[in-house]
Amino acid sequence: MMASNVSRDVSQDQSSVVQTCKPWYAFATVAAGRFVRFASRVTKHGGSALPGKVVEKIDPGFLTRTLGQLPLGVVLVSGTNGKTTTTRMVASMLSDLGLKVFTNPTGSNFVRGVVSALLTEVTFGGKLDADIAVLELDEAYAVHFVKQVKPRYALLLNVMRDQLDRFGEIDTTAKLLSHVAAATTGTVVLNREDPRIAALAAKAPADTTVRYFGLADDLRHYFPSDDDMATTVSVEGVAGPLPSVSTPLSPRSELRGASAGTAELPADVTLTAVGDHKATFQMDGQGYATDVKLEGVYNLYNAAAALAVVRAVMQDNAAASKATAAANACAVSADELIAAVSRVTPAFGRGEVIDVNGSPVELLLVKNPMGFRLSLASFDPANADTMIAINDEYADGRDMSWLWDVDFTSLRASGVAMVSGVRAWDMALRLGYDQVPVADTNTDLEQAVTAFVNANPGTRKHIYCTYTAMLKTRAVLGRITEVRDAGVGK
Repeated sequence: MMASNVSRDVSQDQSSVVQTCKPWYAFATVAAGRFVRFASRVTKHGGSALPGKVVEKIDPGFLTRTLGQLPLGVVLVSGTNGKTTTTRMVASMLSDLGLKVFTNPTGSNFVRGVVSALLTEVTFGGKLDADIAVLELDEAYAVHFVKQVKPRYALLLNVMRDQLDRFGEIDTTAKLLSHVAAATTGTVVLNREDPRIAALAAKAPADTTVRYFGLADDLRHYFPSDDDMATTVSVEGVAGPLPSVSTPLSPRSELRGASAGTAELPADVTLTAVGDHKATFQMDGQGYATDVKLEGVYNLYNAAAALAVVRAVMQDNAAASKATAAANACAVSADELIAAVSRVTPAFGRGEVIDVNGSPVELLLVKNPMGFRLSLASFDPANADTMIAINDEYADGRDMSWLWDVDFTSLRASGVAMVSGVRAWDMALRLGYDQVPVADTNTDLEQAVTAFVNANPGTRKHIYCTYTAMLKTRAVLGRITEVRDAGVGK
């Protein structure tokens, strides 16, 4: 049954709104922000987060006041891998189930990015017509966010080595996410299989519910934790070639140690089987199989995470509605949850497929060792052309040493047709160490993308790219063919 009549009697916890003084000129905040947005687009200066930066300066309480209106509060999604796709899943499912959802859909996951997104949705009087917000936050900026708005729900996905120049080692990232767990007022949903994330249950307030999403035992080798990583070069030098990852990663029992200790924790949603655009999820002891539109085996686990937090939201909402005439309006069955997840489509640049002259071009965002490994495991290089584009801008992370922790041996047989980006030659060197042939290297990304997608018409193409390289690639493709508007990258 669709949850179309959300009870407005559901009030935001007072603890979840940080009280701030409203300036006398607050009536002009939205107009000022929209003017800055218009001016930045006309002059092509400032970027999509500039309006948010200006509003933060002139009206620091805007974010708190605006999100404080939401009857069901805020769902905060964070972690190293999968934030954008999982946020899209959660927002799409909640919308499918009848709620009015505000979200930051383009992955602008700094606080000022959320403010900029709000400026496009609120009235000039500051009214936000939504029941709930589902927000992706960068691990570091989530700490700043929860100082202004305490989320009612938090979904914490994983901790991997990522942007070492920003975060340092992964225990630092886990500490950042602990602030999110400590600030959550309703339910914290944690990854049972990541020991650093599972440990954050101890940081949740006493009256905050803790739930987990997890994996069946025989699937854990598909999704190793950061402690399970081993470099291609070091392992191959001692024990011979690693197994091919053109099919899902093979079990490596000697690398299982860190995640094994959390298996006894009860999972609200468990991923029990995976296939080609298929998955089975277990809830309350019963399995539910479904087709999915998502690309990549890693997104099936993200779907389990999304199911867990959506389930928590809808169950809480149903419980609150029992005191009203809409008692049954928010009761959602497991079948309805599964149907909602089956309809979610990939987020831009995360398995997004763009048709170019009859060739399906798949954009695959990579930004750390595990994400790159799982992408390579999910997309068979046979009968496809491969391109890798690596930039080292701030949003990508300046330190590219993590490329040496990725196993590229699955690309030996097919080779890589094009390597590009600011760090193209570093990437080409890394491929050389894994004996992967490279046909062409071109640091000019626009030239490289154009040449790559126009070669071999009709052949499927995979483009593995870091964040800023992905935005630039989408912009280039937008001049060649129709690319749906994601609000960024043009």
